[in-house]
Amino acid sequence: MELEPGSGNVFADLGLEDAPELKLKAAIAGQINSILLHRHLTQIEAADLLQIPQPKVSALKNGKLHGFSLEKLLALMVRLDRNVEIGFQKAASSDRAGYFLHDGKRRIQVAT
Repeated sequence: MELEPGSGNVFADLGLEDAPELKLKAAIAGQINSILLHRHLTQIEAADLLQIPQPKVSALKNGKLHGFSLEKLLALMVRLDRNVEIGFQKAASSDRAGYFLHDGKRRIQVAT
């Protein structure tokens, strides 16, 4: 058996065209799930807070994001009392341009 190292983006490794965007959505969903877990909410309580049906909360918790647009995920963050800031800056010549998340403490490169 021959092993091939991953690129750091499973979506790219699967050959998906929109791999950077999918990884960004997964990272935001991970943040949402972390907040919900920290608040010890049931799925019904989370559904009420997020203003989505409980089955959508279940899908979100299980990483099934095909029914969630990037805009919808950002709206859910706002419903969780998070500010969403979108900014743009020129990439340093030593860096590749990409997507980053900032959680107030650290800046995390999600995808390039």
